[in-house]
Amino acid sequence: MREDKDPMGQAIADFHNTGKAARLRVFSPMFEEDEIPVKTLFRSLDDMPAIEQEALRLAKGSILDVGAGAGCHSLALQEMGKRVTAIDISPLAVTTMRDRGVRDTRQQDFFTLQGCFDTILMLMNGIGIVGVLDRMPSFFMQLDSLLAPGGQLLCDSSDICYIFEDEDGIIDLTGIEGYYGELTYQMQYRNVKGDPFPWLFIDPETLADQAIAHGFHCEIVARGGHYDYLARITRR
Repeated sequence: MREDKDPMGQAIADFHNTGKAARLRVFSPMFEEDEIPVKTLFRSLDDMPAIEQEALRLAKGSILDVGAGAGCHSLALQEMGKRVTAIDISPLAVTTMRDRGVRDTRQQDFFTLQGCFDTILMLMNGIGIVGVLDRMPSFFMQLDSLLAPGGQLLCDSSDICYIFEDEDGIIDLTGIEGYYGELTYQMQYRNVKGDPFPWLFIDPETLADQAIAHGFHCEIVARGGHYDYLARITRR
């Protein structure tokens, strides 16, 4: 990824180097402009949501942290005495993780990675990198190539059906083309604006169906307070 197309990496580097960052702005046709508080990407274990803490507790063996960002999960795992490899497509994020003490970091796309891991972590809706449901076959094929025998994927996501809820609490998906969890985002940090990218929010039932269709088993191991959940996926 080029630095002039990497707003999140720029924000992470700024906060690491100066202790502060400008607004990391998020745009989507579905929502009004939003922003990601950059400080949250540097949070400690105690400041993480319960779902993330549970994922780190369940992680075992050789661990792959996908889309590791500023490295907060990898650092927490290292402090727990666990062995982790952190990957991210942003060179600025990877440099920051190394500076912060993540021992094994790689600038790497998940879909082209080679290796063997007992646990694969995709947190902060990390499974969103799949983008669209039609890419699930490629995702599970890659997952199968990376997981060691008896291995597990731990991922969290959210069922965003609540977006389509009316005043009476009725969810109406009439007129929605495709799967309602397929969104498009674009980020900007200062004058650095990234390219638009697809991002997937997948409800637990659809995730379970997709897992079964591709020879895996999906178990929901924790639920949050607002349609979010943690899933563990293993081979059948």
